[in-house]
Amino acid sequence: MRVASLEIHKEEFSFSAGHFTIFSATEREQLHGHNYYVSIAFKKIIQDDGLSFDYRYYKRKILALCAELDRHFLLPSQSQHLKLEDSGEYLIAHFNHKKLPFLKEDVVILPLTNITIEELSYWFLQKILENQQDISRHAIRGITVKVYNGPGQSGGASWGEV
Repeated sequence: MRVASLEIHKEEFSFSAGHFTIFSATEREQLHGHNYYVSIAFKKIIQDDGLSFDYRYYKRKILALCAELDRHFLLPSQSQHLKLEDSGEYLIAHFNHKKLPFLKEDVVILPLTNITIEELSYWFLQKILENQQDISRHAIRGITVKVYNGPGQSGGASWGEV
């Protein structure tokens, strides 16, 4: 039995999104955006035919997740410093006694505490791990997802053997 690693980082594993990082109850970044890139790495048992597994499944999954976030403003639903209010056509983000209105169609709310590359990598990893049957079927022992918001800067989240 051999264990190998497989890393996939394609140019199309990308999305552009707006956000702001929350530093405290009173301090946050200005609204801005990034061109994000995603990579995924697997620890896997090599099969008798020399293959890991048909990783096209995970490529499609990453592409779909990137498309879900692309060209949206990302807001965290679990922040202790940010409260979100549904106001009909608008989503109002309340921060430090200020209201930040967004058109609902422009926003993706993520079950995270902040919109950072570390938290985004965790979100991608959790989405990949939703189907444990596939993880078992593909005999995957470990997964690491990284999200980059610029050259040389990434946050990562891992599961299993890394």
